[in-house]
Amino acid sequence: MDYVFEFIINNGGIDTEKDYPYKGTDGRCDVNRKNAKVVTIDSYEDVPANDEKSLQKAVANQPVSVAIEAAGTAFQLYSSGIFSGSCGTALDHGVMAVGYGTENDKDYWIVKNSWGSSWGESGYVRMERNIKASSGKCGIVVEPSYPLKEGANPPNPGPSPPSPTPAPAVCDNYYSCPDSTTCCCIYEYGK
Repeated sequence: MDYVFEFIINNGGIDTEKDYPYKGTDGRCDVNRKNAKVVTIDSYEDVPANDEKSLQKAVANQPVSVAIEAAGTAFQLYSSGIFSGSCGTALDHGVMAVGYGTENDKDYWIVKNSWGSSWGESGYVRMERNIKASSGKCGIVVEPSYPLKEGANPPNPGPSPPSPTPAPAVCDNYYSCPDSTTCCCIYEYGK
């Protein structure tokens, strides 16, 4: 997760999830959004690896970025409850541990995914916590880290100026129409 924080620092900030949401499709990054620097960070802190108690202490203070293995069918098809499905530690997906709890004597992490609110429990998954594997469920405690913020964010740039009105499209010597519409031109037949 450290590479993400290093990018944010080196880029001078990032845009918000609200302004640049996850779409769930393959595509290209919007290079213009790389320059939308709404929030910055000053540094980051790594949580001791393979230590669920240290992650729990960190999550009690702020959300923590964690990497997990999310490629398995059980995780991708998760819809509700405490996730106890099969997964390994081939870390392939960044998510955010935002809390923890216990239900019916079963400890769990509350994790925010980036796949939209239609996945899981409104975009979240409750993952088993305090399991026997030192890496935690799906590798959740292998690479946890969180950003540190000391200074102020950059000033809000405000709204963009309106785009200029497009010039009308010229159909022929006598007719034109707005640029975004189809022109119906008059032709004289028989000449």
